[in-house]
Amino acid sequence: MAETNALPLVLLTEQFAKLPGIGMKSAQRLAYHVMRMSDKDAEAFANAVLNVHKNVHLCKECQNYTDRHLCPICDDDRRDHGVICVVESPQDITAIERTGEYKGVYHVLHGLISPINGVSPDDLKIKELLARINSGIADEVIMATNPTVEGDATAFYISKLLKPLGVKVTRLAFGLPIGGQLEYADEITLFKALENRSEI
Repeated sequence: MAETNALPLVLLTEQFAKLPGIGMKSAQRLAYHVMRMSDKDAEAFANAVLNVHKNVHLCKECQNYTDRHLCPICDDDRRDHGVICVVESPQDITAIERTGEYKGVYHVLHGLISPINGVSPDDLKIKELLARINSGIADEVIMATNPTVEGDATAFYISKLLKPLGVKVTRLAFGLPIGGQLEYADEITLFKALENRSEI
């Protein structure tokens, strides 16, 4: 942990090192890159970070990030609001949208059930999903969590909650590799997984 009188470059390096997937060497490279920026570019970079924190929040409907009351997908009347695709993170929405085939809406859990990591159902956006289903809009819920132990456990937990509500619950077909991540899957694999989804 740096002391409060540490060099600004050291403090900046430590901040970059806190980002996921960034080690100290990469953090140092990023810090030196920022140092080489013009004042205008550095200010734009800092303002972009501050702007995200001030203006981006969760969509009231799907829990995705947005700077409006509803995200563009939830606010789109052309989407099929009767089909809700449940994903772990906002990055998964981006991956599925790249297929160009899915026309429903989404619900972001912001994590997966993982007792080992101290993540319980109460830590996820499951209550918000149930509220949407109870409003009577949805006909089908697609569980698009990653095909991992945590992803499967989360999908089955939610499916048990939804079954009594009379909604059809399906799971992505396993064209996706076991242990893989949705955000890294190619468009064709994701499209086939959506197309061949099965009821839980």
